[in-house]
Amino acid sequence: MLTPLASLRTGLEVQLDADSREWLHRALADAADTPHHTGPGLPPWERHFAAAGRRCVPAAGQGGPAPGLAETARILLLHAASPGGEALARLYEHATAPERRAVLLALLHLDPPPVPRAALPLVEDALRSNDTRLIAAALGPYAAEHLDPHQWRHGVLKCLFTGVPLSAVAGLERRARGDAELARMLTDYARERTAAGRAVPDDLHHALQLTATESAESSRPEEP
Repeated sequence: MLTPLASLRTGLEVQLDADSREWLHRALADAADTPHHTGPGLPPWERHFAAAGRRCVPAAGQGGPAPGLAETARILLLHAASPGGEALARLYEHATAPERRAVLLALLHLDPPPVPRAALPLVEDALRSNDTRLIAAALGPYAAEHLDPHQWRHGVLKCLFTGVPLSAVAGLERRARGDAELARMLTDYARERTAAGRAVPDDLHHALQLTATESAESSRPEEP
C-alpha cells in the first residue's frame, strides 16, 4: 500500500506533462540534497518551490492549469527538504498566499515534525487572515495536535465567521467533546446572529452538539 506522500507523488506525476515530470524529479532530488548545499544564496529547492506554479503544466487531456498541481509539488518539496524551523518561517514570511497554504498543508508531512514554537506562529498568522483557503489549511492535523485550546476555539469561530466549513477542522469531534468554553462561545455567537436577524450556520449546531458529548476523561470515575 502506498504511503500518503507516495500517493500524492504518483497522483501528481500522472497529471503532469513530460517536461513537468522531469522538472519535478530534478527538483525533488535537489531538495533531498539540501544538507549538502553550501553555496551562497537560497538552496535550489526553494527556487523550485517558488517556480512550481509555472513549472507544473498538466498533460494533454488534463484540462487547464490547476493550482492543486503546484500545491502538491510544494508539499513534496518541503517533505524532501525537511527544512528547519528558521527556514520554514523565512519561507512562509516571503511566500505568496498559495505558497503559504502549501507550507501549512505540509506541516503534517515534515519529518522530523517542526517543533511547535517554530510552526505554530505560522498557523496563528493564517488564522488572523481573512483568506479562507489559508484558514482551512491552518486548521489541519498539525493544529489539531498542537494548537492550544484558546487559539483552537477561536479558529473554530473564525471558520464560522468566514464561511469555512467545519469539516476543514481536523480533530473537531475529539477536541470539541465536552468543551464547555467552546459551547459558551458558540451559544453567544448564535445569539448574536439571531438578534441581528441572520441565520445560524448549520455547522454551528453540529459543533454545539459535539460539545454536549462528555469526554472520556471527564466521564472516567475518580480513583478511590
